[in-house]
Amino acid sequence: MSDTTSRSNDLPRTPLIAIGVLLVAVIVGVAAVRLSGQSIRAPDGDAVATRALRFEDRPDGSIAVIDARDGALLESVQGEAGFLRGALRALARERMKRGLGPEQAFELVARNDGRLTLMDPATGERIDLESFGPTNAGVFARLLNVEPQPASAR
Repeated sequence: MSDTTSRSNDLPRTPLIAIGVLLVAVIVGVAAVRLSGQSIRAPDGDAVATRALRFEDRPDGSIAVIDARDGALLESVQGEAGFLRGALRALARERMKRGLGPEQAFELVARNDGRLTLMDPATGERIDLESFGPTNAGVFARLLNVEPQPASAR
């Protein structure tokens, strides 16, 4: 009776082998694409709005957002502003690794397909902001339409 009981609890081998072969095939396929160097990104849509921005840390802990074309202060970001600070920290870290300073402006690009990209021309790095949700992307989207603040606000 023990032989009958042990055989009825065994899983069928054929489906398990098929699942194993499928998993190995998927892993090999993904590895082949990754190692080939082909881009898996969707092509960028046309730019509908672009703004060159510089970001400066201020002594009071705020971040000054400056239009790189004319030096106008667009906004002073107070408080945590976690997503903005995190995105800038990632780009600044890459600049530091390459021995680059903050002189060259970042580019904020809105595209006709609704995507928003923060690019660093100095390093070639980019952050596709819409990937982090509409609230986080909105933090940067408003910088495309902000009017410069008066000089006294600096």
